[in-house]
Amino acid sequence: MRAGLHFWNFTTAGGPATIPSTLAETAQVAEAGGFDQFTVMDHWFQMERVGDLREPMLEAYTTLGFVAALTSRMRLTPLVTGVTYRHPGLLAKIVTTLDVLSGGRAALGIGAAWYDREHDALGVPFPVMKERFERLEEAVQIALQMWSEDEGAYDGTHYRLAETINSPQAASRPHPPLMIGGRGEKKTLRIAAQYAQIVNLTSSDPDEITRLLGVLRGHCDTLGTDYDAIEKQAMATVLDPDAPDFLPTMERLADAGIDLVVFGARREHQREWAEKLSEEVIPALAEL
Repeated sequence: MRAGLHFWNFTTAGGPATIPSTLAETAQVAEAGGFDQFTVMDHWFQMERVGDLREPMLEAYTTLGFVAALTSRMRLTPLVTGVTYRHPGLLAKIVTTLDVLSGGRAALGIGAAWYDREHDALGVPFPVMKERFERLEEAVQIALQMWSEDEGAYDGTHYRLAETINSPQAASRPHPPLMIGGRGEKKTLRIAAQYAQIVNLTSSDPDEITRLLGVLRGHCDTLGTDYDAIEKQAMATVLDPDAPDFLPTMERLADAGIDLVVFGARREHQREWAEKLSEEVIPALAEL
């Protein structure tokens, strides 16, 4: 089983001036230590449920471009982009740019968005949930069209594009992998089954993961898509690697079919946490 590092908090020990060096060092330690994926939040404010909304928060894709210049192997993606944050045509262009400049290491992690306060604060429309999921599916379709040879129009319910020109095309083949994040059984996992190469399940409970993967498999069977071809990820940001049940939990996740587990870099100790995980957790996961 492989691991990803989620840089979810830009509060550093030395204050805002040390964000660049802390981010750079953490990413480089993670790559050298065996992490296969590096992710950042795609929010404008810190989430109220984990901190003060005035804590530092950087724009996701600019941040990943910075990380891309300092690394050479890890997959890079937001975890995850809200569909409401950027027009889908622009989003596809942004991810393509990251993919080209990183040598084919970008992925499009995307979900239906949920943080209404930051939308209201910055004046960005926040449709009702039904519409956000409709927009999510259309955004996925637009990205896939822009990553194809089809430069024609796209005419959806919420988005209309006259031309889907995208030059240069992404370095990844056939295109940057599409990651759907969440755990909604009716819509999120159905969209993942239909379009995604990666599904990120926002849970670390083995029983829930087993149930959610069963739902995903059911959607794949209904749609005629390949369940085994989808990379399965679980979020382990709330787990304590020093807890006695940590490795048994990892074993159960591996048995359930999880391919990659995402760990969070700790506030004000991002580099140190990456070093600890590299030394103590990555080798154990590699044996599962």
